[in-house]
Amino acid sequence: MMHPSNFKYTEQHEWALIEGDIATIGITDYAQKELGDVVFVELPAPGTKVSCMKPFGVIEAVKTVSDIFSPLTGEVLETNEKLKASPQLINESPNKDAWMIKIKIANPAELGKLLPVEKYLELTGEKE
Repeated sequence: MMHPSNFKYTEQHEWALIEGDIATIGITDYAQKELGDVVFVELPAPGTKVSCMKPFGVIEAVKTVSDIFSPLTGEVLETNEKLKASPQLINESPNKDAWMIKIKIANPAELGKLLPVEKYLELTGEKE
């Protein structure tokens, strides 16, 4: 499985790419494989406030429906509109094309709660 080392991770299997005070957020390769074929995704509109470790959206897959949790508190700047028409991008490219939202980080202190790739791999049992 692919988990970029420049991403930060949550125990709920979201990733965050931090660039200055902007975080790009998606779900991990591990999560998309556990969900199976994604058929629908619901994401917040730009301007929506999201809170650290609170749900901001929903993913519906063939196997189940799951909340998506925000790794950080902030305001949604952009939503990946491609996912509405092509939710299968989450299965095809979870770390790149299937980013979900970009937020302006409101509380940088929360960054310390996110996991580096090594800890995330331990969590998922992928670390050798």
